[in-house]
This record gives sequence, structure tokens and C-alpha cells, in this order.
Amino acid sequence: MSVPILEVNDLKKHFQVGGGLFRKRAFVYAVDGVSFTIARGETLALVGESGCGKSTVGRAILRLFDITAGQVVLDGRRIDELSAATLRPLRRRVQVVFQDPFSSLNPRMRVRDILAEPIRNFGLASSARDLDARIAALMDKVRLPREAVGRWPHEFSGGQRQRIGIARALAAEPDLIVCDEAVSALDVSVKAQIVNLLQDIQQELGLALLFISHDLAIVEHMTHRVAVMYLGKIVEVAPKRAIFAAPRHPYTKALLSAVPVPEPGAARERIILKGDVPSPINPPKGCRFHTRCPYAFDRCRSEEPALRPTEHGHLAACHLHDLPAAQNPLAAT
Repeated sequence: MSVPILEVNDLKKHFQVGGGLFRKRAFVYAVDGVSFTIARGETLALVGESGCGKSTVGRAILRLFDITAGQVVLDGRRIDELSAATLRPLRRRVQVVFQDPFSSLNPRMRVRDILAEPIRNFGLASSARDLDARIAALMDKVRLPREAVGRWPHEFSGGQRQRIGIARALAAEPDLIVCDEAVSALDVSVKAQIVNLLQDIQQELGLALLFISHDLAIVEHMTHRVAVMYLGKIVEVAPKRAIFAAPRHPYTKALLSAVPVPEPGAARERIILKGDVPSPINPPKGCRFHTRCPYAFDRCRSEEPALRPTEHGHLAACHLHDLPAAQNPLAAT
């Protein structure tokens, strides 16, 4: 069995808030025990409501900050404990496309310099001619005119700027790209173009993608597997078709009920969750979703469910699957 390009084991990131001479120290449990793998050439979508911790997972993988606990393993090598100097050459293998295509580009650098920077940093060009050829190839790959390398970021539209961001990520010749809400700031028509571009590039180069998003309609179009997060934890993981056809967690079922139905006149029962998402500073005991779950029972309030198989290739963290099928409201869906 081949080694996954990325393996995340029991990842935790807790941010301290408060503390001091007269203030009690507290922690935001942004990510609290997340595990998953990504195979070479695979797209894993990490989805959930805003504030669930999915972007924190992406930034932890990129080592933009130190993690609280757990492991991040890149191609069989653990990278979460590496020093900055040791990690530097490995950063080339994991790149990122950020949400805002304008603020992620240096407004004082022309496109040519933006794309040349990672190539120079990692010593990928053998000469000035090779550098120019690489930059031209990157512009072709993201379908922008080569002569646009002399322009500034503010001279482009939002979709074009995101293409530049993708080209910058590709410049380092990575194995994995973290797409952190990479299309959420774009118009609907432009979203489709960027998603199609990412799919074409992935097929051409064999890249793996961690696609962080709250837009399940986009996720359904481009991913291979889906991991659903709620309040710092993954509650369900499954292949795309399985999770959209038969979700095995009440939270996933509620999320999918809000996705627009493409067929005119088709009906879908909308599930409205009661209450607000609890504070990540003081998450509920037991199942973290039990305060909003329409199917919660006593065990959910006291015992935290483990993420475990419900069927082939489908994992869910829900006590409902320990009930007889006749009593499980998710068994028939």
C-alpha cells in the first residue's frame, strides 16, 4: 500500500486567551483531535460552518504556527517537530492558495516578480533564461497571457488574481496544495472557471489538494472524499458519492439539506438546526453536536463518540449507529 502524501494524526491547536495577574487563563479549542490522510493525486474536501476550525487545520499543516499536540506527516516524514531551518526545503512540497486573491499578493511586486520569488527561493531555475521559461509556462498553465507578467496585481480582476495565486503555488513544484476557501470570494461564474482550472492542473500534474470550503455545491463538483468538521472535530469522513447520497451524521445531513437542488421543481426537506454553535472555549461534554442535534439521547450528553466505520469507506462519530437499525433515524437514508 502506498504511503499517503499527507497524514494528520490527532492534531490539536489550542489558542490561549486571557491570563495575567488578575485574569484566569482560558483556551480556544480551535482544533481538538483531528485525523485524516490524503493520497497522492487525491482531493480531500474539509467542510463545515465558519469557526469550526477547518482553516486552522490548513494553517497547522503549513506550519504557519506551532501545533499544541498531534502529528503532521508529509510523505512518511514527520514535519511538525522540525526546526525552521530543517523545514525550509520541505515547504516547497506543500503550498497554499488563500481566500482573498488581492491581499495575498504583494501590491508592490509585478506578476513576474511574484512568480519568480518561490522559484529563486528554492533554487529551481538554472539560469535567467530558465527562470523566464518557467514563468511563461506558469502563465500558460493558469490561462493568462504571457505579456501580463509586467502588470501589477491591482490591474487584474478577482478571478485573474486568483489564477496568479495558483500560479505562485505551482511555481514551487509542490506535491500538495492547500486551497483555503480559494473560491469563496469570487463570483459564481468565476468560481466554476477556477474549480475547472484546479481540476485540470491536478490531472495534469498529479497534485493532491486539501480543499477547505463551506460551499458544498462546489465540493460535490470537484472532490474525491469529504471530511466534515464541527467545533474542532471531524464528525464524518466518506467518499463524495457516499456522503452526498447517505450521510451518517446528523450534522452532515443538516448541511446537505441547505444545498440548492439543481433540478427545477425538485423538493428537499430543509433541516433547521436549533440554537447557536457552542463556544470553542467551553465546548459541550459528550458529543459536541448534542446541544443542536434533533436525535440526541442521554448517552450523547455524557460520552464522546469515536470516529469509526459505519460501512466500507465511511466513518462517522455518532452514537446512533450503536442503536438497532429500526431505531436509527440515519440507517434508512
